[in-house]
Amino acid sequence: MKPAIFKSTALVAALGAALSLAACQVEKTQEGEMPDVDVETTGGQLPAYDVETADVEVGTRTETVEVPEVDVTTEQREIEVPDVDVTMPEEKEESQN
Repeated sequence: MKPAIFKSTALVAALGAALSLAACQVEKTQEGEMPDVDVETTGGQLPAYDVETADVEVGTRTETVEVPEVDVTTEQREIEVPDVDVTMPEEKEESQN
């Protein structure tokens, strides 16, 4: 995949993720409460861990590789593409009034 196409694809994916996270509104509609519980315990110890992680370095380097040479022709056609309309909760309330 060409770097420009990869960057464009990554940008579109990031924007889509940001939109999906920002496209909702959450409101608490009822208070919650913890159940009544009687528990008797004695001592305890959580386990301890020593974790050694690998060092990961990500970068680029230039290599010479064989790639196919392709001539591509294009034409314009009408096709059906996705169309997404997002109505935020505030907008729904305004349109109902």
